[in-house]
Amino acid sequence: MFSRLSQSVILLAVIGLAGCQSTNSSTAQEPVQANSPFGQLIISEPLPIDFKKEVALARISDFLTKEDLTNEQRAKGFYDRGLLYDSFGLPSLARIDFNRALRVNPQMADAYNFIGVHYTLIGQFDKAYEAFDATIELAPEHQYVYLNRGVSLHYGGKPKLAIEDLTKFHEFDKTDPYRVIWRYLAQNKLDKAGALKQLRASREGIKANVWGRQIIDLFLMNISQAQFINGLGRNIENPTQLAERLCEAYFYLGVFARMYDQPELALNYFKLALSTNVYEFVEHRFARRELLETRLELHKQKQIAHEKQQAEAGKSS
Repeated sequence: MFSRLSQSVILLAVIGLAGCQSTNSSTAQEPVQANSPFGQLIISEPLPIDFKKEVALARISDFLTKEDLTNEQRAKGFYDRGLLYDSFGLPSLARIDFNRALRVNPQMADAYNFIGVHYTLIGQFDKAYEAFDATIELAPEHQYVYLNRGVSLHYGGKPKLAIEDLTKFHEFDKTDPYRVIWRYLAQNKLDKAGALKQLRASREGIKANVWGRQIIDLFLMNISQAQFINGLGRNIENPTQLAERLCEAYFYLGVFARMYDQPELALNYFKLALSTNVYEFVEHRFARRELLETRLELHKQKQIAHEKQQAEAGKSS
């Protein structure tokens, strides 16, 4: 979940634009089903680009051509356009505009936060940490920078530091299941039994009707993968909700499959998460990172198996 990873709102007041709303039908689409080892998978149509956001992009680009803008207006314009590019799944263009915003206004904490996210996505972790540190220096109470830096540290191979950040992020709202889940994923790297114990305790603070608790139950094995998959279509009212839920669900199913040494199954789940086009969700962003790590894991396994086979062949000859 965690749309935009910083929960920032696109504020386009400088050009008189209203907030963008989804143009999807309010009627839920009939989901496509496909066979899996654990039951019938639900597959949604990829989310289309919202034409209102396209209009907003054109207008803000026109706005930025004006010569009489203040530095504050220009920085805000670059930042807001970067958010739009980000929501379209165009990270390079988004990163360019966030950097432009910072050149005009080096005090823009949110822009540093997004730069850190994008450096994480391309594996430049040291630059990501610098950007997140700048965010915290400028805005110490910026909640989502602790999520973003924690996730970056998690993928950067620094689990102890990741746990510190993700624990701090969890402290801001102990009723949010996703904060519990990400802290668990970091803790699982160091202490599997301890991570499960804390996950079980944290689950009690989350309401039973909150969808994210199902993800926690999956990791705790309170429910099977088949039960989890069979419940994905419940309480869905429109196609957007379905795509968002499936993005989350297939990402965490992929992580779960990796934990239990099913890398090939994990690959398919991460591909399904990406197919939803829910670009702004943390799960969509890091599904590609998980794909990369899973492929590297498979390559290592095949390499080890090949070397073992060669060694056995050498002994028998």
